[in-house]
Amino acid sequence: MPPRLKEKFDTQIVDKLKEQFSVKNAMAMPRLDKIVINVGMGNQIEGTKLNAVARDQVINDLRRITGQQPVMCKAKKSVSNFKVRAGMEVGVMVTLRGVRMWEFFDRLLTLAIPRIKDFRGLSDKAFDGRGNYAMGVDEQGIFPEVDMANAKFAHGMNVNFIFTHSDNDKSMFVLREMGMPFTREDEN
Repeated sequence: MPPRLKEKFDTQIVDKLKEQFSVKNAMAMPRLDKIVINVGMGNQIEGTKLNAVARDQVINDLRRITGQQPVMCKAKKSVSNFKVRAGMEVGVMVTLRGVRMWEFFDRLLTLAIPRIKDFRGLSDKAFDGRGNYAMGVDEQGIFPEVDMANAKFAHGMNVNFIFTHSDNDKSMFVLREMGMPFTREDEN
C-alpha cells in the first residue's frame, strides 16, 4: 500500500498544480525529491573530539525518528574561533527518499508539529529561490519515538524539503496542499 501523502499528491495535488500553474508536461511537474535532516553538534565538542555520549544519543535519536542509519559529517575546514579542526566530527545527517520520506513527512505533519509548544505556524519565508524549504525544530522531544526521560540533553534539528522542477510558489502550493501549517497572511 502506498504512503498516504504520496497517494494524495498523485491523485489530488498534481491535478491542482496543472490547473494553477499551467504545467502541461508531466515530467515538468514539481516533485518532492528528498528530505534531509541535519543535527549540528558544535556545543558538544570537548577539546579536540566530540563528546561520545552526545554522539551516541543524537545517532540513536535520528535512527528512531527516521528509521534509517545517520551519517557523521566532518568539518571541511579548520576554524580556530570555534575550536574546530578539519576532519573533526561536527554533525549528523540523514537523507530520506521514497517510502521512508513520505512516511516521515506524514508523521511530521500529524504527530510532531502539533506537539510543538506555543506553535504559531511555520514561516513561509524559508524558501531558497529554487523551491526548497527549510525548517528548524528546537528539540527532538516532539517526535513520539524519542524517550525524553532517558535523554542526556535536548538537541534541535534542521529539516530540509528538496524539490525538483520547482520554484518557491509551486513548492509552497504543494506544501500547503499537503497540510503544512504555514502562518496566515494576516499574522505576518
